[in-house]
Amino acid sequence: MKTILTVIGKDQTGIIAGISQKLYELDINILDVSQTIMDEYFTMVMLLDLSNINVKFDEVKTALTQTGEKLKVKVNIQREEIFDAMHRL
Repeated sequence: MKTILTVIGKDQTGIIAGISQKLYELDINILDVSQTIMDEYFTMVMLLDLSNINVKFDEVKTALTQTGEKLKVKVNIQREEIFDAMHRL
């Protein structure tokens, strides 16, 4: 299953490292990534492959949300088919 992950928040050191470490721990592969700094704000979009996870999607979502809270950024993850459907409207 592929998902889209977005991360937005005030720029600070360690955001990419923190998110990437959590993805590694969950056995999630990063297929593509785009990140930029807009004024003072960090933004990142990742395309992820969750084929190897051994937990439910909701557990992945909770773990990434908690990681975002620790890093003081907003993390959102959506299944690719839902993301695609939302942007076709």
